[in-house]
Amino acid sequence: MGTLYLVRHGQASFGADNYDQLSPLGYQQSVRLGEYFKKKKLSFDHVMHGTLDRQAQTLKSIAQGMGVAFEKPVVWPGLNEYNSEAMIKAIHPEPLPKPNTPELYREHFRLLRDSLVQWMKGELTIQGMLSYPEFLQGITSALDYVKTKCEGSVLMVSSGGPISNAIGQLLGADQRATVELNMRIRNTAVSELEFNLKRHVLLTFNTVHHLDGDDIGQWLTYA
Repeated sequence: MGTLYLVRHGQASFGADNYDQLSPLGYQQSVRLGEYFKKKKLSFDHVMHGTLDRQAQTLKSIAQGMGVAFEKPVVWPGLNEYNSEAMIKAIHPEPLPKPNTPELYREHFRLLRDSLVQWMKGELTIQGMLSYPEFLQGITSALDYVKTKCEGSVLMVSSGGPISNAIGQLLGADQRATVELNMRIRNTAVSELEFNLKRHVLLTFNTVHHLDGDDIGQWLTYA
């Protein structure tokens, strides 16, 4: 039996030309999570992340906060995020302005919700992107790896899409409920799963205890 700590990456560079980089706040969030793990005297027998830069940067910053070095983490492409820009473009081909106001931000995520549901139902195919069953297989294969190859404590850094679908599968959630889980996962949030050879069981979801405190109240982000 073991415990899987499933962590979403820190705040990325939303609205920038290259989203796949942690923002300065994203680095701070990730280091703070590492400091929290250290305070709780947690250590990890296995560490994993996808191939995205923001995921690797988050793991490195967690290690910095813990004062440790993670040797040769397992890199699992199935933990990568879907392409949200391609998803939105598939249902709204016209260029959209950068989401730099509350109204544009809401419109961005309204379109993303709609495209995700269509993709999950098999109603939307996007050139150069995995089908939803292929995407889901990448996530479930990572969970199967943990069940069959790992013991003790496992740290897995991924993104909102893979994490919400992992949780959605465990809970038997439908497409829209899974998408809403996706929209609610905060940066560097931790979800804990207990596992054995047969199954994973959800213990906690989307916790950010490391970001508690009046001094860092502005550190809660979602993108």
